[in-house]
Amino acid sequence: MSIDYKEELLRLQQCGRLRQLKPLAGRQGCHVQYQGSQLLNLTSNDYLGLAGDPQLLRRFYEGLDCSERLLDEYGLGAASSRLLTGDTDLAHRLEQQLVMAYSPSATSAALLFNSGYHANIGILPALLGKNDLILSDKLNHASIHDGLRLCRASHKRFQHCDYDQLERLLVDIRHRYERVVIVSESVFSMDGDVADLVRLVQLKKEFDALLYLDEAHAVGLYGAGGLGQAEEQGVVADIDLLVGTFGKALASVGAFVICSQDIRAYLINRSRSLIFTTALPPVVLNWNCFIFQQQQSMAEQRRHLANLSRQLRQSLQHYHLAATGTTNIIPIIIGDDQEAVRIAGKLQEDGFLILPVRPPAVPEGTARFRLSLTADITWQDLQVLPEMLARELGASLPDAVSRNELINSGQQR
Repeated sequence: MSIDYKEELLRLQQCGRLRQLKPLAGRQGCHVQYQGSQLLNLTSNDYLGLAGDPQLLRRFYEGLDCSERLLDEYGLGAASSRLLTGDTDLAHRLEQQLVMAYSPSATSAALLFNSGYHANIGILPALLGKNDLILSDKLNHASIHDGLRLCRASHKRFQHCDYDQLERLLVDIRHRYERVVIVSESVFSMDGDVADLVRLVQLKKEFDALLYLDEAHAVGLYGAGGLGQAEEQGVVADIDLLVGTFGKALASVGAFVICSQDIRAYLINRSRSLIFTTALPPVVLNWNCFIFQQQQSMAEQRRHLANLSRQLRQSLQHYHLAATGTTNIIPIIIGDDQEAVRIAGKLQEDGFLILPVRPPAVPEGTARFRLSLTADITWQDLQVLPEMLARELGASLPDAVSRNELINSGQQR
């Protein structure tokens, strides 16, 4: 029976799950114009605050004065896939820059993809066959789950960050398969928690498996050079397939995988999401080279964001709100979809761009706000938010003295 699209849209609206596009304008740092009002943007992945930094953009576009490099470095279209005529020196320069940062050895390589989604649906299906197995964290990103569905390999999901269960699976079934790949995000995009990469490396070595790590929400924010949680936890050399993106903290578009030279060459021949898509344009590749170099020295922004995230989490907990995770992504579980939509609208009226996250992006019954902090936000921007949330959610409020102590502690940071 065919789907009645109008009826299905009405059903989604009635249950609080209708999604609509929301055009924004007038970006000024961490503030945007939405429906005629200027709001603090707490729904952005611009974690380092680079997308709203006009001085950084001016520095980048200074190169436009040199007309002989205009098309090679600032052109707006590649006009072909990389395997036809869309490949450029810029793409190879960026890949070499990534290799030198992550793994400067003769056997290491990097390969660009057009997005994290392209990487996650293109790498595993290219590398694995029917005699192989993928073991994937249950809360991995939707793009990873889509990649599993496209793959001929068998796959099983283990409970979120339950490495004892993962070990039991490896003990029970590893021997049935030729290759096994363990797949995990490093920072989980909806829960704001972090994988134990040391334990994952230990398991992959013990059971002769490969480790595929998606660092989309960690690149730029962790490690001395902003390379991600693999750098932070000291295991970069032990990750077989490290996927990172430019589309979040680095304020751009595109993705990459750090891998061996052999795997890079194989992906060039087998990865459909690489082969059958137009390459990234020169201006994007040029920006990615520029911004990747810049972010390696942004330790101060990383420290500020870590302190700000800790302060907001403590303040939310002070108002008896369960603010889980340990990163700049702070989930506030609402539960009911329609209630999440209602409260989000109220917070927008109060000056905060907070959007509801509902199933299927998160499990049933866990509609939430995903508070996403960026390095251009200050504590003064945020300090009234916890009490607003507490009132809307019916949480008990601390007394006035303790509230003042909390605000003062934030001002001292």
